[in-house]
Amino acid sequence: MMRHFLSAPGLISGITDIVCSDCGRLFSPDEVNTFCPDCQAPLLVNYDLPSVRQHLDRDELGKRPRGMWRWFELMPVRDPQNVVYLGEGDTALLHLPSLGKKLGLSNLYVKDESTNPTGSFKARGLSAAVSKAKELGVRKLIIPTAGNAGGAMAAYAARAGMEAHVFMPKDAPVANIIESRLAGAEVVLVDGLISDAAGMAGEKARREGWFDVSTFKEPYRMEGKKTMGYELAEAFGWELPEVIIYPTGGGTGLVAMWKAFAELEALGWLKNTSRPRIVSVQAEGCAPVVKAFEAGAAFCDFWLGAETLASGLRVPKSFADAMILDALYKSHGTAVAVSDAAIINAQKQIGDLEGIFPAPEGAATYAALETLVERKWVQPDERVILFNTGSGLKYLDHLNSMYVN
Repeated sequence: MMRHFLSAPGLISGITDIVCSDCGRLFSPDEVNTFCPDCQAPLLVNYDLPSVRQHLDRDELGKRPRGMWRWFELMPVRDPQNVVYLGEGDTALLHLPSLGKKLGLSNLYVKDESTNPTGSFKARGLSAAVSKAKELGVRKLIIPTAGNAGGAMAAYAARAGMEAHVFMPKDAPVANIIESRLAGAEVVLVDGLISDAAGMAGEKARREGWFDVSTFKEPYRMEGKKTMGYELAEAFGWELPEVIIYPTGGGTGLVAMWKAFAELEALGWLKNTSRPRIVSVQAEGCAPVVKAFEAGAAFCDFWLGAETLASGLRVPKSFADAMILDALYKSHGTAVAVSDAAIINAQKQIGDLEGIFPAPEGAATYAALETLVERKWVQPDERVILFNTGSGLKYLDHLNSMYVN
């Protein structure tokens, strides 16, 4: 059905140009771009939203075949034949009655991204990035990763017939290493963190002409991730929930959903224009966003000695730290750090009470919610969304000693 939908006549992306998030310099979406060479800031994709609104019926979107690419007019690929699709998007939004009752919350939900291809939300961003790279004639992709993004990039690159090179910490989950190699990627295991992997990947990219799809160092991963925000709005009848609790490593999804809400508002599709309060969740062993937010800073400092069992949260500094913090401030949100012990306890509770096996990063959101309830930061009747960004099955080697005698 997806092939038939994408081959239907009349599908036109509303993409117009790309703009620097800092200086406002414009770039062509029909050329290969990374980030702004003048101010080293991420690039954002712009769309002709008035034209999209004129030609696209909001309610017709729900009648299209399910998947991320049913939002084609608001995506960056011009030719539908360049879309690299593995079934990503339209993940479940599940009510959590037992956990909600435990915390005194009547409207607690989880957006469960574990059913995406390769088992995590990274599929959304890499589908968009690889699709646009294919359209622009790119043949060689490289990525530094904490784990899941590498597996996703390898899968989509294989689907598109591209070469893939992945740099990841040697202590990344075994599943991430295997899935990357299974999809034909060359995997280099790094003695260090994702920041070390990024340095090595960047050097190889510059030396050998690989295209770097690092977080925020190209414009299109964010466009895939923003569809999570579209899906939330649609699921609530084109209203936005009051609170979103999001695990933050690189922060692509957090910034992307903030962009999605702005686009939906500009399209006139929302019944309410009050945006959610966004909560950034990090691990106590690597919490640069929390530290910066508590200080009221505009940027994050590099976090030294980063350590946590949640590999996706072990990001010492995001390339888009200013954009993450800006979204938190503008949404009247907050940032919370949780311990590894609290993450493990939350993972057990989610499994025991709701039958969901979340990734440690997803479990961290529930641990943070417990803190927010204690602070009375969340009200009993507010619609609260936790994000489980991946499947706990990807982390069995990390969890083995805790559950197997």
